[in-house]
Amino acid sequence: MPRLSPRTALRRAAGTFAAAGLLAAAGLTGAAPVQAAAAPVFTLGGPADTALHPHPSPQDGEPRPATLGITLDNPHENDEGDGGDENTGYEGAYTLTFDLSGVAGIADVSTDDADCEVTGAEAVCEERDIRPGLQGSSELLLTAAEGSAEGHTGTITVTGRAEGVTFTPFTARVTVGGPDLVMEELPLRTETKVGDRQQAPVTFTNRGTRAADGVLLGLVHSRGIDIPQRYSNCEYTEDDPSMPGTGWTTALCSVPGSFEPGGTYTLATPLTLETTTRALNDLFVYRIHEDSADQRTAQRADAPFERGTGGVLTAVPVKDRADTTSAGKPRAAARGGDLEPGDNQHEADFRTKNTADFVAYGDEVTGAEGSTVTATIGFRNEGPAWVGHVRSGETVATLDFTVPTGTTVTAKPDRCRAVTAGGGHREDQKSPAPRYFCNTSTTVKDRGGLDLPFDLRVDESRIGASGKVTIRSPWLVDPALPFDPKPGNNTAWLVLNGEDGGSGGPSDGSDGGSGEPSTPSAPDPDESAPATPGPSASDASATSGGGSAATAGGSGGGGLAATGSVALIASGAAVAALAAGLVLFVAGRRRAARPTV
Repeated sequence: MPRLSPRTALRRAAGTFAAAGLLAAAGLTGAAPVQAAAAPVFTLGGPADTALHPHPSPQDGEPRPATLGITLDNPHENDEGDGGDENTGYEGAYTLTFDLSGVAGIADVSTDDADCEVTGAEAVCEERDIRPGLQGSSELLLTAAEGSAEGHTGTITVTGRAEGVTFTPFTARVTVGGPDLVMEELPLRTETKVGDRQQAPVTFTNRGTRAADGVLLGLVHSRGIDIPQRYSNCEYTEDDPSMPGTGWTTALCSVPGSFEPGGTYTLATPLTLETTTRALNDLFVYRIHEDSADQRTAQRADAPFERGTGGVLTAVPVKDRADTTSAGKPRAAARGGDLEPGDNQHEADFRTKNTADFVAYGDEVTGAEGSTVTATIGFRNEGPAWVGHVRSGETVATLDFTVPTGTTVTAKPDRCRAVTAGGGHREDQKSPAPRYFCNTSTTVKDRGGLDLPFDLRVDESRIGASGKVTIRSPWLVDPALPFDPKPGNNTAWLVLNGEDGGSGGPSDGSDGGSGEPSTPSAPDPDESAPATPGPSASDASATSGGGSAATAGGSGGGGLAATGSVALIASGAAVAALAAGLVLFVAGRRRAARPTV
């Protein structure tokens, strides 16, 4: 059997994106993750419900396939800092077995995956390697069996096997027929300015074979967008389930009614989208699913939601726009999945004329020769905008620190990497270095930032020895921050044994207390790549010993983005971008000695 087909390779590459961002949107489920005590325990999952177009298709008489994609979660996180073992994944072969006896006469099962084989009432997939986290694995193609009827339902159970490994099994329900809720794309203005308000008349059509018994409207918007209404049949959280800690808002609205096949529906009162003072690059995701307990649980993703206190959000028929594609089809009592879940969601990217002022701060410390001192440097975002690379997933900025002459770094934040004096790559990350690059993640909140403690041994006592602290773009050869209107305060100084006793933080002047431009030291000629992103904010907690981590204090912070295609949705990707780390670094904390800018 071939090891890996081209199609399988592409699917695996996309598996992380789909798993990280679209799980909630598609209503995926699985057994609760289990923390491995000795042998690894991996959790199988996938869509709780898969709906099949009835056989034969009314369009062309041919059966229309649906995909049952299995996910695999390696939940044993890297808790090395807590004394645990680093999770490097599982390297080796494993087998997934699908019991198809529960869908006999209901679904025909096939595969175009070179790693899988279907024989009678069983399918077997030979796979290899399990990396840490959530990923896509095997998939089967399902079509309604000849002779099956609307509403027929059955189950497929998936189990796993590998040497020294335990798999938590997963059972998927398969149903013939169902709703097909299609979200229409809104005609939104995406080039905006602060204070803009526009209506969002969310509209959807049911092109399926039965009515949807209530719909669940999901609304996700990033920090610079607001929907002022808070409906009593909606519940809200300030952290999107797929991007915890980012300050994204998610609303889940249970809209009552029977939404018939062929019908088109719109909100009785359009939503209002408002561009706030925090807007810069923002994302709005809107999606529709049939309402059910499973769907609500999947999209909540254990996040804390609060119910709104306003009026009731309702949807009404659009009388002159009925889609008759599925009109006249009988209604089935059995609930299932959506026939075409890929058309349930749309996303809109907004670009707002706004700025974010990143202000570097240094420190003033004293110490005798031979002693070790701790200095905290960093930056804060004075706003007004937050900054998020929600689509590209790139880090927002890099803090560039040159070590003062006569000192040696004995402990640094985990997110900081050692480089040469000219900013070039350095293989040795354990020995002290003359310079360090410390990356933010893909988002930085307004009033957020980084606090970075460094332990310095005083090798030679010098009056006023100083090291430059610069917040710049991740590209050393192009350091300017395009959203920052005040580049002069992007630089500050860490001063050791200063004579004036002043703060090393930014002064009230436009040059950040440096008296020099914020351009960092000259780069190495071959230094053209951005700095490598650091660990997530969840890793950024200060420790007292060697290898201290960055502190994320002050105005909140935490581990986004995907939404969905946001994926985070969740999107993104761009929100794998989003999913892969829409993480906010929020060290808005300032020490009292540091003046406010």
